[in-house]
Amino acid sequence: MGKTLFDKVWDAHVVDSIENGPQILYIDKHLIHEVTSPQAFNELRERNIPIARPKQVIATADHNTPTIDQHLPVKDELSRKQLEQLSTNCKENGITLYDLGHQYNGIVHVMAPELGITQPGMTMVCGDSHTSTHGAFGAIAFGIGTSQVAQVFASQCLLLQKPKSLRVNVNGTLKKGVYPKDVILYVISKLGTNSGTGYFCEYAGNVFEEMSMEGRMTVCNMSIEMGARGGMIAPDVTTFEYVKGREFAPKGEEFDKKVAYWKSLPSDADAEFDKEYFFDAADIEPMVTYGTNPGMGIKITENIPELNDASFEKSLKYMNFQKGESLINKPINYVFIGSCTNSRIEDFRVAANYVKGKHKASNVTAWLVPGSKQVEAQIIKEGLKDIFDEAGFKLRQPGCSACLAMNDDKIPQGEYCVSTSNRNFEGRQGQGARTILASPLVAAATAVEGKIIDITKHLN
Repeated sequence: MGKTLFDKVWDAHVVDSIENGPQILYIDKHLIHEVTSPQAFNELRERNIPIARPKQVIATADHNTPTIDQHLPVKDELSRKQLEQLSTNCKENGITLYDLGHQYNGIVHVMAPELGITQPGMTMVCGDSHTSTHGAFGAIAFGIGTSQVAQVFASQCLLLQKPKSLRVNVNGTLKKGVYPKDVILYVISKLGTNSGTGYFCEYAGNVFEEMSMEGRMTVCNMSIEMGARGGMIAPDVTTFEYVKGREFAPKGEEFDKKVAYWKSLPSDADAEFDKEYFFDAADIEPMVTYGTNPGMGIKITENIPELNDASFEKSLKYMNFQKGESLINKPINYVFIGSCTNSRIEDFRVAANYVKGKHKASNVTAWLVPGSKQVEAQIIKEGLKDIFDEAGFKLRQPGCSACLAMNDDKIPQGEYCVSTSNRNFEGRQGQGARTILASPLVAAATAVEGKIIDITKHLN
């Protein structure tokens, strides 16, 4: 029987196995940030254990960094202390840190791929659930807890039970105005938020093959939202072209050798999966969420379903929505385009393309937060900032921002925010804030109109 992409990468990294039990997996790259690393550093310090392979660790500041006036001292005391601690820990241990203001600083899951740190066939971990983003390159990438961060620091390995395999196939032609974010929101709305529990998911079919690397990262980023340990897409020419020439990518002959190996990674034709799903691209439309988990999504033209379920009703009560209600024409005062899901250059091109020659509604506060300093520079270089400025949008500085409200970018209580982030849990964007997940196109249109519109009627 053939092997899956996941099997091939996993098996190549197994250091040792316990019969019918967990396996010791070697980790190629360990990404860290200021929030989940301090406790792990302290543990090693207390136990007098050195960092096993500091050169395999890359650090960035992103979660609770401010997105304005980054040149000034950080006002929030907790944030400031965490950033100072990260800097101290990295210096003491010889770890590369892209601190606030550095040209390579950014959200961990944006800056690592754009620097060529992320490569096919790797194992990658980070103390952050959306590490699954890097699976877009055909890497096994997943989030870990603080105790596991310490484990990787100490040994560059993890003791793990091998997950089962799942494949999601989407074939056909996507309609106009349907973006990768809509594809994954649609899949999660159909399968539910527990469908991937215990599995590593591979996305297959022409829809994913035709996506840009940015689009693939958006899809893999939200694998965790259907409960999967991570998501992967087989590496191909699109992947190789994206990696080539980047700061930390292999060069010359070494690159050619790597590509030859990467080409062997896709799942074999006779590989079997523990679970498999099939979807038709033609069924997917621009999506919005209406509840308090990412599985509570509908096509923008649909009405909220009429279910009799206590948790469903609790969600609607929090969101102040009714069963059977349409979200079209729902007034919205906040729009957020950013997060590790949708803060890459492609996302801002989509938004700029829509807002060009228009102006945002006077009732809307719109935050545009690039995923990295490099994305910010590209937005300026391509003239997108000028388009946003003329339309009344404010471009902020890189960071996780209003995705998780660990910084000053919070949505006020009771307000709705159409957000390109990945989670719409209660209080995720601020206490009492109400989050509606959508694509950059739907978010941009909402900012212009001051309400949710049927975007399908506004596409040329």
